Amino acid sequence: MYLDANHIIKKKITFHSNNRSNADQLDIAYGIDENFFLGCAVSISSILISNTNLEFSFHIFTNHLSCDFEKNLKLLSEQYKTNITLYLVDDVGLSKLPTTKNWTIATYFRFIIADYFYKKIDKILYIDADIICTGSLKELLTLPFEENIAYVVTDKDAIWWNKCAIRLDESKLSKSYFNAGFLLMNLNKWHEFNINDKALELLSDTNKSKKFTHLDQDVLNLLLLDKVKYLNKKYNQQVSINYELKYKNKNNTCSPNLEQAILIHYIGPTKPWHTWANHYKCAQYFINAKQQSPLKSMPLLPATTATQMRYCSKHKIHQKKYFSGIICNIIYCLKKLTKN
Repeated sequence: MYLDANHIIKKKITFHSNNRSNADQLDIAYGIDENFFLGCAVSISSILISNTNLEFSFHIFTNHLSCDFEKNLKLLSEQYKTNITLYLVDDVGLSKLPTTKNWTIATYFRFIIADYFYKKIDKILYIDADIICTGSLKELLTLPFEENIAYVVTDKDAIWWNKCAIRLDESKLSKSYFNAGFLLMNLNKWHEFNINDKALELLSDTNKSKKFTHLDQDVLNLLLLDKVKYLNKKYNQQVSINYELKYKNKNNTCSPNLEQAILIHYIGPTKPWHTWANHYKCAQYFINAKQQSPLKSMPLLPATTATQMRYCSKHKIHQKKYFSGIICNIIYCLKKLTKN
């Protein structure tokens, strides 16, 4: 399966433009659908708030445009005097690739990003839009790639790595398996090793793709074996808000220590921009960034899908908001019945 980003990008909108050279800035890219518009905007805000002494150029690849989202990006670019470019993607060519309830077609936009920026810049940082920055990214500007294709951060723990090694039939993965929500990409090496074509070929093979429960993350772990360098977990510290459901007392938490984190990654279906999530301590990093940004007056997002209603119900009941929790559960059941 061949991917040509120049033909896939239908529209390009640039907000603010400065004259800084590429050597003086860090290019950061996101691949999102409309469900991550608020998360992406606050993610950008958090990076700029925590790195006032650095220059950035942000690139957002999406399959949907929104006047409100464009307005918010314009506000961000003007307030922080930063470059933000929005790319409208034609995703029809990716439509046959596997997706899941939590992983939409937007996960494959990172391949478009790698193709589009090849020969334009040497490196780019891809991050998921559910990542919030709380510290300096200066170190990422000067990391030497040597012969490696990317800098990455491990996913979960050794028990998980071993499970992935067995599922993907690759013993080397038992030593490390990375989370693809953070990829500092060496674009020249990415192209040299033909990562895009190899990845899309594997994902297009219906027999092989059955074992890829984590889609392109699984594939990238296989293709980049022995070709990545690992960074400290502080650059992709994962936290799941749904894990809070395990604890009855809000003072008890299963969240990792986030105080030393530089990039906090909110994994799982419940995000900090959801109305039922802002109750928790771990969500406050997102809430604080939002409050300090031009987006502070924007409302958090209510549950709309069946999956969201299910988790909204669980969290409301966990928070002792029993009536609203029961209502959400009823709506969840109705949505499931309608779907069936």
